Amino acid sequence: MNQYAQRISSLRALMRSRDWDAVILTGSDPHGSEYPAERYKQIRWLTGFTGEAADLVVTADHAGLWTDTRYFIQAAEQLRDTGVELHKTRVPEQVLIPEWLASKFSDTQEPVLAVDGQCMMQAFADSITDAFSGVNAEPLIVSAPELINVLWNNRPPIPQTPVFTVDSGCARIDKLEMLREFCRSKNCDGILLSALDEIAWTLDVRASDIEYNPLVISYLLVTEDAASWFVLKEAIEDPDTERAFDELAEDGVSLERYDSIQEYLSELDGMRLFVDEGSLNHQLYSALLRSGVTPVQGRTPVALAKAVKNPFEIEGMRQAHIRDGVAMVHFLYWLEKSIQADRRVSEWDAAVKLGEFRASQAGYQGDSFETISAYGPGAALPHYVTPRQGAPVLEQRGLYLCDSGGQYLDGTTDITRTVPLGDLTPLEKEDYTLVLKGHIDLAMALFPEGTPGCRIDALAREPLWRFRRNFGHGTGHGVGCFLGVHEGPQDMRQNLNPEPLRAGMIISDEPGIYREGEHGVRHENLLLCVEKGANEFGRWLGFEPLTLCPFDTSALDLTLLDSSETEWLDAYHQRVYDTLSPLLPGDLARWLQQKCRKIATFAN
Repeated sequence: MNQYAQRISSLRALMRSRDWDAVILTGSDPHGSEYPAERYKQIRWLTGFTGEAADLVVTADHAGLWTDTRYFIQAAEQLRDTGVELHKTRVPEQVLIPEWLASKFSDTQEPVLAVDGQCMMQAFADSITDAFSGVNAEPLIVSAPELINVLWNNRPPIPQTPVFTVDSGCARIDKLEMLREFCRSKNCDGILLSALDEIAWTLDVRASDIEYNPLVISYLLVTEDAASWFVLKEAIEDPDTERAFDELAEDGVSLERYDSIQEYLSELDGMRLFVDEGSLNHQLYSALLRSGVTPVQGRTPVALAKAVKNPFEIEGMRQAHIRDGVAMVHFLYWLEKSIQADRRVSEWDAAVKLGEFRASQAGYQGDSFETISAYGPGAALPHYVTPRQGAPVLEQRGLYLCDSGGQYLDGTTDITRTVPLGDLTPLEKEDYTLVLKGHIDLAMALFPEGTPGCRIDALAREPLWRFRRNFGHGTGHGVGCFLGVHEGPQDMRQNLNPEPLRAGMIISDEPGIYREGEHGVRHENLLLCVEKGANEFGRWLGFEPLTLCPFDTSALDLTLLDSSETEWLDAYHQRVYDTLSPLLPGDLARWLQQKCRKIATFAN
């Protein structure tokens, strides 16, 4: 029995001792974060699955892990011999956890379902209760915060890293007033923010409590006459933090202990409090109900305000992408010369080198996510984890995919380039070209104001569909400004998200093709949604590329591109060269000029 099977067995022993019929664990933290701190990676510790999105159910006779199309191949490999079965989501035949539980315990009068109430959002708990409404069973959901503690020795502590403030082009007191005005409009006495990116945006604070995310693990309660930030975990002696706390105090923000939030909420009897059940955990929501608070549920105004960047933030994102583009050109030049010289370069070596180039840029604060450095079959995994030891070595053939990003004081980047390392098969060229064709078609989109991303997602897929090819992940996601690399409420995917795209929003454009055991292709830029004029038919929107880095045209099958696509590519490359070449040494500038030459020149 491997260590993960043993851990599942130990969890079942705990369940028997407490008369629990099932344990449900989510892959998140007390704030509904996409990327939790090490302390909250309970599913990784229990099962060995390292993907970013997964939930786990353990019963007396079954252990199941639910994850989406990005991780199917990875999960099948990592769950082998653990006794944990993969349940696939985002597929037509999916059976999600609430429905599965209702079916599993349909003949049990009162199944006892234990959850880590701190790490399960209230929306998830509600969905479980709703699923049982059609069966002859009434589940008892038992909140057992940090139930894993009795099994997980030396579990990492709640992190507390130095805090600093940033300029966002909007005063903190104005953001707090916006929240108060929102509460008045909803007839609420206050609002509780629990999503970490929303708190960071509102207070203009940053830290490193979560890897790759400049966030502070905390809660923020704003009422008509007070703003209480539940952030203190232990004594921290740091001049930047002291200055940040003093600055917050000047704006009327009081500092409270992080672990006092539940006690504080219990004293709000009679209040109407606005909450987002998608980021408020079950434990705190239950505490609100017990204390006599009336929760008013909905999406906070911060999500949309944060997504629509102001001119200061847009300029910061542009500048961050220029410096990131310089780092990428240095990297691609180094990679090409290393491969041509037959130097030994592994996937991990390449990832480290890219990090070094980024670290040399002004304002760099770290990567925005773990670099996906994948060669050949590894690139067929959309969220491949590059091994530190024994990583595949790059060869003078085939395709290498690198998906990476940086955090800078003025912006966040996310870019994917698929690079030909030598001879390509006709299929590799065809896939490479079709994905770039889809990328370009979306980047050229012109659409009426009020259009959601789901309505134009097909623009990036249609060139692939024409050849009966597709990809399982979304085409685009929102990106924060020195915040999370994934944010909403906007996105670009086949799910019917009604949120309209608005001028000032930033979204990724990243179609792909993945052939298991062979190769993967993805091309990604970040796009700024901009106004494109108005006429008698309404106002029009389109996109401006923020990412500045050449696509390798040597891998293209030019017969698959039409004239408008080659014109877009030529214009994009001219912009890349004009912007970046003055910032590069002579040899790199000349190399970039060749990479950015017009398609007609290349074809001849």
